[in-house]
Amino acid sequence: MKQAIHSVEDLGLVIRAVRKSSGVRQDDLASTVGVSKQFTADVERGKPTAQMGRVLLLLKELGIALNVDIPESALPALQQLQARRSESKA
Repeated sequence: MKQAIHSVEDLGLVIRAVRKSSGVRQDDLASTVGVSKQFTADVERGKPTAQMGRVLLLLKELGIALNVDIPESALPALQQLQARRSESKA
């Protein structure tokens, strides 16, 4: 099911709902991902300064896909940036 996210609080509620519905405790999720229980609690409460990389780890562990809907006009610029990144990694 798709859920619109308009704020960090919205994302935190989604994370908490999925975690609880999966029967996973905060400390167990934190341990599995390699973050503190406090970090997990902060994310679930919508802390705006949470580190994005760690939030993405929580999402991945919970099986939550994160997608963005960009304007069609931005697609060429995005593809160019992705190509440059690929070239620099090669």
